Amino acid sequence: MKILAVSDRVLDKLYTGQTRQTYADVDLLIGCGDLPFYYLDFLTSAIDAPLVYVRGNHDEGPQLAADGSVWRGVRGGVDIHGKVVTRKGLILAGLQGSMRYKAYADYMYSETEMRRVVAQLVPRLLWNRQRLGRALDILVTHSPAYGIHDRPDLPHTGFKVFLTFLRLFRPRYHLHGHIHIYRQDEVRETRFEDTTSINVYPYRVLEI
Repeated sequence: MKILAVSDRVLDKLYTGQTRQTYADVDLLIGCGDLPFYYLDFLTSAIDAPLVYVRGNHDEGPQLAADGSVWRGVRGGVDIHGKVVTRKGLILAGLQGSMRYKAYADYMYSETEMRRVVAQLVPRLLWNRQRLGRALDILVTHSPAYGIHDRPDLPHTGFKVFLTFLRLFRPRYHLHGHIHIYRQDEVRETRFEDTTSINVYPYRVLEI
């Protein structure tokens, strides 16, 4: 299976008429946040592959399209924040947003608030483990886990609860965005326990 994961930046090389031919063999699209709905809508339409996504801390609620219509989500895509879904035989779960650095802002969470969201996923993941022999294949988030690809400033600090999540449910992959990469030597991929954590900014093609 081939996966195209994107986050944080609209790329001309993907937002083009050549995308259908270049990525015709992509089976699944994953959005890791901070991307306009029109971009994700274009990708899922051009490539003709299912899309799952989470929102980032800079994502807005409803977005205005070029024709004046209001989009409250991505047409043809599924927002998987706080959900466990199955696509193309893979089990995925999603967690949106970043560490809270503004009071009352949407898509931002304190560590305690994020723990509450994670707790809602636990019953389904335990059911998966009992019935399917595995809890989860891919965790999709906007922010990284604490100490893995994150930064020391509060807006870019990862969540500690993600480390607990990875230890307990051992997904094969953790895909995140949020951390912009500017140098070729920056670490993008890290092994943690049984999980490969990947910063997909601004895009990454995975073969599973």
